[in-house]
Amino acid sequence: MKSGRRIAAAAVWWLLTGAPALAQQAETPPLPVASPLSPPPDRTPRAVALLAGYRYDDLLWENDRTAHRIYGHALEAAEPPSGSGIDSWGKNVRWPFADRQLRTGDQHAYHGEGIDFYNVGTTRGAGGLGIWHDNKLWTSRNFVRHRILASGGDRADFSVDYAPWPVDTVRKVWETRRFTLPLGTHFTRMVSTLSSDRAGPLLVGIGIGKRTTGQGAGELTVDRARGLLSWWGPDDPGHGRMAIAIRVDPRMIAEVRADADNQLVLLRVTPDTPFVYYSGSAWSHGEGDFRTRAQWDDYAKGAALDFTIPKAGQ
Repeated sequence: MKSGRRIAAAAVWWLLTGAPALAQQAETPPLPVASPLSPPPDRTPRAVALLAGYRYDDLLWENDRTAHRIYGHALEAAEPPSGSGIDSWGKNVRWPFADRQLRTGDQHAYHGEGIDFYNVGTTRGAGGLGIWHDNKLWTSRNFVRHRILASGGDRADFSVDYAPWPVDTVRKVWETRRFTLPLGTHFTRMVSTLSSDRAGPLLVGIGIGKRTTGQGAGELTVDRARGLLSWWGPDDPGHGRMAIAIRVDPRMIAEVRADADNQLVLLRVTPDTPFVYYSGSAWSHGEGDFRTRAQWDDYAKGAALDFTIPKAGQ
């Protein structure tokens, strides 16, 4: 009888999650399902970006491998402190799930398709940035405007504006950033354009939050020649691990260092000149078969990424 119940339970989980590969099931036992999400309209892999106006203007984007969100201006008053770090969600289905997950109001529980257990807080999360000045990272608040350029097909593509923020008392900086996530990759391409009320170069810190899951700061791999910071998070009981990677143009690197909250790579940036970087993430229970630090590091190192500055209008 016990064997029969286990088989029946496995069959239910199979139906809820869309039947991931048998080998993956054997390696990573399924998490208990709190309650299943409402069914998706279909199970077509798509890359989507959308504004969750029902939840303080969170902006969600995902593809068939990974899912993220950033926080809108309305959240600053509702859930202080709130900032411009990047949130990363685990997912283990190929079709979009984040909007249905968020609409439950219980996005931190596993409902059969993915989970949000990555705690950005005031860190940079999975690739947020700031200005490094006087041994401190000065960061913006939440985005204030957005433009969705493509959604529902083979790529999610949007841009956001961050209002001017102070860098100590010496200058103000503001930013427009474009995010592009095509199907088939764990990496979101970002094109940042930083402007300032004063001339002169900027030292930009791009970060990975240290204590965003489980207990401890996780394990960091640095490969300066590839412009890589790769983070393998600690095991979070009942949730698994999150893995994050940042890739930058190695020629722009000034220093790799840390502050109290983040692992950082510092880049030399000219105001009003766009630059490209990438943020990648994966979940140990998710798509991509990343079950060890070495597997994630190998993927993050080997990803073929383009740091070409886009031409105007592209």
